[in-house]
Amino acid sequence: MTGSTAATFTADDYRARMGRAARAAAEAGLAGLLVAPGPDLVWLTGYTPPAVTERLTLLVLAAGQDPVLVVPALEAPDAHRAAGASALTLRDWTDGKDPYAATAALLDASGRFGISDNAWALHLLALQQALPGSSYASLTEALPMLRAVKDAAELDLMAAAGAAADATFEEIRNVPFAGRRESEVAADLDRLLRGHGHEQVDFTIVASGPNGANPHHEAGERVIARGDMIVLDFGGLRDGYGSDTSRTVHVGEPTDEERRVHDLVREAQEAGIRAVRPGAACQDVDRAARRVIADAGYGEYFIHRTGHGIGVTTHEPPYMIEGEERPLVPGMCFSVEPGIYLPGRFGVRIEDIVTVTEDGGRRLNTTTRELVIVE
Repeated sequence: MTGSTAATFTADDYRARMGRAARAAAEAGLAGLLVAPGPDLVWLTGYTPPAVTERLTLLVLAAGQDPVLVVPALEAPDAHRAAGASALTLRDWTDGKDPYAATAALLDASGRFGISDNAWALHLLALQQALPGSSYASLTEALPMLRAVKDAAELDLMAAAGAAADATFEEIRNVPFAGRRESEVAADLDRLLRGHGHEQVDFTIVASGPNGANPHHEAGERVIARGDMIVLDFGGLRDGYGSDTSRTVHVGEPTDEERRVHDLVREAQEAGIRAVRPGAACQDVDRAARRVIADAGYGEYFIHRTGHGIGVTTHEPPYMIEGEERPLVPGMCFSVEPGIYLPGRFGVRIEDIVTVTEDGGRRLNTTTRELVIVE
């Protein structure tokens, strides 16, 4: 996370987040939360360890208790400098000591705890050995909505990340495509995203011609040719918050079928956006977009969910997919990105990040959704 993000949030902000997380854990019947290095730890404390090592770093949260961050002694000075450090107690341990015994002393010996999805098995198994009566659930399983609802400052950062991705698209549409490799255009996307403030680029999909039928195609050495439809999907983190947008462009004039399929995806995306409102189920967004494509006879070619949450990571809950009945809440941010993928021929995807408002939804991407002609 960049310094500019850390400056955005105060110790009071992190204190409030940790308190909210501890209360949510108690309401879910958990004895507490154990948060390993990763996006949850950054979001809760503002702390990113200087390196990922085998040494235990773990935030312990429980309702009615002060937050405690267990850290290796050699990394304690960095932890003390974190934006949220004054909102918690740091407990360091030195090499040669047992960090699991020290951590176990903070925990209910028979409790059930939520633990970070990315916690090392090494650490979880050692805690289970120290506390054989304890049990654990992944945070995604136990508290999937922990980071889902963004506050006003977070929404400002999300909007700025979206605007940076939009500025990237406005520039990439003017670079040469024909005669260049997908990997070269992907490098342009990476450079532009960073030029517009992204400290981390997570993906730069450039899927030309038949490669467009693979939603997660890795940009490769295929040379883009005149007549190609090209799916562009790119994003990452700007000041610690995510961008993710997709637009489909065409080299030269498209065929009538290509225009028809693109228009259909655009119509489906509009339907998904219109379905966004407080109280609607996540699956309602998927159903609205999917219905348009299915009714036109292309249902079998829409092969992924309609959307995913986004925040301090580019993919997180909630998910816009059939079976997800969780209601939409103001402040949630997620993608709406239907697509049609015709094997061996071409693909089309259009994606915006949307935030739920008090009376509907607001796009955080504003570039044209018309089929853009490139050279």
